[in-house]
Amino acid sequence: MPKVLISDKMDPRAAQIFRERGVEVDEITGKTPDELIAMIGDYDGLAIRSSTKVTKAILDAATNLKVVGRAGIGVDNVDIPAASAKGVVVMNTPFGNSITTAEHAIALMFALARQLPEADASTQAGKWEKNRFMGVELTSKTLGLIGAGNIGSIVADRARGLKMKVVAFDPFLTPERAVEMGVEKVTLDELLARADFITLHTPLTDSTRNILSAEALAKTKPGVRIINCARGGLIDEVALKAALDSGQVGGAALDVFVEEPAKASPLFGTPNFVSTPHLGASTTEAQVNVAIQVAEQMADFLVSGGVTNALNMPSLSAEEAPKLKPYMALAEKLGSLVGQLTTGAIPRISIHSEGAAAELNQKPLSSAVLSGFLRTQTDTVNMVNAPVLARERGMEVREVRTEREGDYHTLLRVSVKTDAGERSVAGTLFGDSAPRLVELFGIKVEADLVGPMLYVVNEDAPGFIGRLGTALGEAGVNIGTFHLGRREAGGEAVLLLSVDEAVTAELLATVKALPGVKTAMGLSF
Repeated sequence: MPKVLISDKMDPRAAQIFRERGVEVDEITGKTPDELIAMIGDYDGLAIRSSTKVTKAILDAATNLKVVGRAGIGVDNVDIPAASAKGVVVMNTPFGNSITTAEHAIALMFALARQLPEADASTQAGKWEKNRFMGVELTSKTLGLIGAGNIGSIVADRARGLKMKVVAFDPFLTPERAVEMGVEKVTLDELLARADFITLHTPLTDSTRNILSAEALAKTKPGVRIINCARGGLIDEVALKAALDSGQVGGAALDVFVEEPAKASPLFGTPNFVSTPHLGASTTEAQVNVAIQVAEQMADFLVSGGVTNALNMPSLSAEEAPKLKPYMALAEKLGSLVGQLTTGAIPRISIHSEGAAAELNQKPLSSAVLSGFLRTQTDTVNMVNAPVLARERGMEVREVRTEREGDYHTLLRVSVKTDAGERSVAGTLFGDSAPRLVELFGIKVEADLVGPMLYVVNEDAPGFIGRLGTALGEAGVNIGTFHLGRREAGGEAVLLLSVDEAVTAELLATVKALPGVKTAMGLSF
């Protein structure tokens, strides 16, 4: 009989479901990492929330572990690469907290509009300062959504019910989806200038970190009220403090902070500031939902092999898995590549299989492409929910198969429709197992997509490679592999270099300053 450890406090329904499905379960919470290492070897499954940190050391000690289930969305507390290396499936419950988090954002909006926390403290102190707390109505105000995915769309729906006008900034929001949501798609600068209230609903990535910086806050409508129930780090907290002090920002409510637990934020004690201790998912209904979902998913996997909401494994039958595995890796890498190299709304993505690839089950391949593509936009995507998230963004997904062979025995091509036209990447399997890029935006180039990489588009001219190598050497950057392609002699050339560490902003600035460079980006695989 499979055996599962529940190591964080979880609704009792989780243990009940495990037992009903024929899984033995122990509920042992509050253990130190060393204590968990000592006991984890007895278990086939580990069910967690946010407290347990599933480190490489714990995974190394987990000799029988087959699955880790996170009751919630974020898996920052799980070393997913180490789990994958150990063959441990990592699951989450990506949609169990959506309504709860959206409602918390709406609650904080009301709290700011009517100064509820300060009014409560004043009244309970016996002051009765009725004239001090002059609030504002939400009706007819403009709400600016930064991020219009699952949670953002729920907030938009609730706000429209409050008779607010909703504008949204989301580079991946298509015009059709905006109409469906009843929101107006705008640029970030337009949103900052027009919004009376701003709520954030986007993951923390390199492109969204400090999206509300000092510069952005200076562009806001004077007196704007800002709510963040998404991720700490989306707002520059020091800049927000200054904007509150100056009155540029009329109020702010944060449920998330750069450092958590937040015990010494510069915002604490600031007038018109409301804070809660990461309560976005803290309702009875949400906790019951995620506990039930994680138990059902883990039990299905341990008892019958079913895979649902896995972040490091596709939904596959036992027969298909071995043959599809290398293609899945190729598909995910191609999706990730095109996702990292394109910006803006993508109304259509096409997955074209040729030769041997066309004979395979296309759905897992498409899910792998979408998962890689969308991972650059959201931290909740996996093989199972990628098609759902694509539909939410109004993306049309096309699958095309051509059984005849072209230049390669097997080929997978991923194309996206952008404002600049159709752009595509293509790859094959080297030795029927190793993913290899063979074409990048119409340029023939052979490259392994591994680890951190530097992508450069430059004018094909003598001496450029030498200058680039010198610049990297002076920056202390070691080159692992070097791949070069070009359309024609003297035209446009593309370089893909694997490097030993992540590409920094300073390195990109150095490369972009080289003569002939048109584009330089850091990639990660």
